Amino acid sequence: MSTISPETALVYIMVTVSASDEEMTDSELNRMTGIIGYLPAFRNYNIERLRTDTNSCIELLQSEEGLDAVLGLIDEAVPDSHMDLVYGLACEVAASDGSLSQEELRLLEMIRHYFNIERLTAAAIERGVAARQKTFS
Repeated sequence: MSTISPETALVYIMVTVSASDEEMTDSELNRMTGIIGYLPAFRNYNIERLRTDTNSCIELLQSEEGLDAVLGLIDEAVPDSHMDLVYGLACEVAASDGSLSQEELRLLEMIRHYFNIERLTAAAIERGVAARQKTFS
């Protein structure tokens, strides 16, 4: 049994991606809040936990175990059938500020491998995220 809820695990993946380049931008934070507000996966999540969960994740990332500890908790909390959701949220946050840093790209690759996201599934998720980022300006 996991020590965190599946919803908290989803927050952890978003925070991890946002913090990967050592800067959590307003657009990333706004995207995270928006996702929590409309995604059915967060139906039972209390938005007032967001700050606490964010701080817990950052503290864990700064520990000796760091990224491995966070990914391990996510793996324990989220069923295998929902790992595409984990990767999708990671991609959404990474793309939210309009550009992907090398750190974000590397982290996305690590997430794909850690959670065994199939290549075609990853490509479809990435393409969907790219389509949602398009503007007319």
